[in-house]
Amino acid sequence: QEGLWPAEPSLTGSLLSAGRGNTFTINCSGFDRHGVDPAVFQAVFDRKAFRPVTNHSIPTRVNISFTLSAILEVDAQLQLLTSFLWIDLTWDNPSISWNPEECLGINELSVSAEHLWLPDIFILESMNVNLTPSGFTTFISSEGRVKYSMPMRVTSICNLDIFYFPFDQQNCTLTFCSFLYTVDSMLLGMDKEVWEITNLSRKVIWTRGEWELLSINKATPKLSVGTSLYDQIMFYVAIRRRPSLYIINLLVPSGFLVAIDAFSFYLPAEGQNRVPFKITLLLGYNVFLLMMNDLLPATGTPLISVYFALCLSLMVASLLETVFITYLLHLATTQPPPMPQWLHSLLLYCTSPRKQGPAEPQEGNKSLGLSPTHLPGLKEPVELVGKVPGPREAELRKQHLVELWVQFSHVMDTLLFRLYLLFMACSIITVIVLWST
Repeated sequence: QEGLWPAEPSLTGSLLSAGRGNTFTINCSGFDRHGVDPAVFQAVFDRKAFRPVTNHSIPTRVNISFTLSAILEVDAQLQLLTSFLWIDLTWDNPSISWNPEECLGINELSVSAEHLWLPDIFILESMNVNLTPSGFTTFISSEGRVKYSMPMRVTSICNLDIFYFPFDQQNCTLTFCSFLYTVDSMLLGMDKEVWEITNLSRKVIWTRGEWELLSINKATPKLSVGTSLYDQIMFYVAIRRRPSLYIINLLVPSGFLVAIDAFSFYLPAEGQNRVPFKITLLLGYNVFLLMMNDLLPATGTPLISVYFALCLSLMVASLLETVFITYLLHLATTQPPPMPQWLHSLLLYCTSPRKQGPAEPQEGNKSLGLSPTHLPGLKEPVELVGKVPGPREAELRKQHLVELWVQFSHVMDTLLFRLYLLFMACSIITVIVLWST
């Protein structure tokens, strides 16, 4: 094995065998006079194109660790996660070792990364060109342990589910793998435990940005490509969106507008203000949706869009209800048609007290200001058979008919308002339950 290394007769130090078979030891006897002599490492630098092993049948074990220091962007339209990682790689280089006692107590040296062999670790989900800055250094221990740390901006594919926006949680994967070396040449391991990676990452990004880190888990499946088998480590990164921005800017204003629309039912139905007010409110809600459209995901159908569509539908339904009641009141005051017997009976049932005794059959009629002789469809048609009503009697009859239709309009207004409140409450509770799950 020593014959593979070229002879360097001009070096002030050389790679000498230390009695450990094919392991090399650096002679650093001149460090006290000239500092670290680069010529001592030249033989190692010349072999940087080769995997640093003394026995090529033994795979190199590379330990991986990373720190998630920032979540820069989550693109729901392109299904991409952009994050900033500090990646730490550690492996053994048996060609580099020295005795600290003979080297002024030096236990670790820093060497430019461009002079050493580096493992070709990459992230499978990455969609951009390697944005790792160049010119970093490695730290080498006296036992030949090499540690290489590099920052990296990673734009990776992530299957985003935005249905629960803005209360959504996303699970993205970061898979570290070698591009060239199979399991016969390289094995991957962990330099830190997963909980250590999670805690350190949380401390770094705990109060920053729109997203917060929930957890990091790992799996170690093998990657099979044809007849080749590659080792890999898959990290599952769970993140959660902070919804406060969207609650304040989207949900709260929308809730206020719907509440104002519900309270507008208390405006007098006979007045001319309810319809214009509801139309103005509906236009304002549409302007609100247009202004807040940039805060919503560009693709998919999140639950919040269903919520907005539901609120808009409720406001349109309330406007249609007001138009219907206004039409009934207009019809009642201009040319009221005869009221059918079944509708008159239903009106008496709805307007009469619930505990009406058998001896008080006409209490509901009195509440309407009507006498039994003036109720359409009851006694009046019988009494008027063969008679021609006078002007006074016809006027009273029309007046009572108007009162009946006005009362019916109020009853319908109350009924539709209660149905509106019931449907709104059920819809909002359903949306909240879906969000909470």
